[in-house]
Amino acid sequence: MSLVALITGTNSNLGLNIAYRLLVEVPSETRLTIIVTSRTLPKAIEAINKIKEHNEKHVRRIAILDFDYVLVDFSNMVSILAAIYELKKNHNKLDYLFINAAQGVYSGIDWIQATKEVLSNPVQASTFPTYKIQKVGVKSSDGLGLVFQANVFGPYYFVQHLAEPLLSHSKNPRVVWISSIMSKPSFLSFDDLQLLRSDISYEGSKRLVDLLHLGSYKELKSRYGINQYLTHPGIFTSFSFFQYLNPLTFYGMLLMFYVARLCGSPWHNISGWKGANAPIFVCLKANPELDLQEKKYGSACTITGKEYLKITEVDATGQADVAKYFEDLKLQWDEKLKNQIADTRKVYADD
Repeated sequence: MSLVALITGTNSNLGLNIAYRLLVEVPSETRLTIIVTSRTLPKAIEAINKIKEHNEKHVRRIAILDFDYVLVDFSNMVSILAAIYELKKNHNKLDYLFINAAQGVYSGIDWIQATKEVLSNPVQASTFPTYKIQKVGVKSSDGLGLVFQANVFGPYYFVQHLAEPLLSHSKNPRVVWISSIMSKPSFLSFDDLQLLRSDISYEGSKRLVDLLHLGSYKELKSRYGINQYLTHPGIFTSFSFFQYLNPLTFYGMLLMFYVARLCGSPWHNISGWKGANAPIFVCLKANPELDLQEKKYGSACTITGKEYLKITEVDATGQADVAKYFEDLKLQWDEKLKNQIADTRKVYADD
């Protein structure tokens, strides 16, 4: 038996820990292929080496462990098309696809606001912070909202074009979307779906992920036999925001996370390993007949740090409109890119 898993955003803390947990939780006698993604070759090789090292030091799988990589920038449609082309050329199936896109357009921290929030309510400050400053109106080279494209539309286009033949050729295909605890309905305006006027575009993109999942999972199941799940990793230390923290503020953040956990927050997992619990569960253990796909599966932990799964409802308001918007946009880009499919690698090299 063999399994092939593709993890987008592999170099992130969560992406690497999803890979590490696959090494442990996929039966050791199963041949496992992990496909990493990155925008650059050095980062792809770095991710592969970290996963190899983890296996050699901590796991030592019995069966063959294979690796592949695909270079893809989800804010560039030609790059996405090139990645689809390469995957279809080099693989005959795809069992698990983890959509772990998490790009933001941060420009810093409002330290005055951060201090006020931390002193008044550390749990709220570390769960739903409002002090991270995000740029407004940033577009990609394709003219789309950058965060919208990188976190939602680009991955959606990726999934749709891998459904047939790669995912549909698996005996038990799973698509796992990584959303966020920070995906409140109030963070998204339906007259700004590309998030170009939003100063909380990251959070808005995760709300879009929720709605897009609700609006697309049934069709993936009926057309291709693909089970799609919605998850979130809770709160954990992320590499993406380190540039705005010095050692003092980093350890201050960690302390705040532990305080929030001690105050009863179930979401402060802190470690990427625990954050990967829900994505791995829906990938390897969920029963589609019992574990409903309209729910959101969250990685949670107790006060003492013991991990568990916490399942929540998702507000479905607007999911049909979001699904239609994305399908229409996909068709537009299919038309724009139709003449570039024959030799995608050359097009990408010239881009």
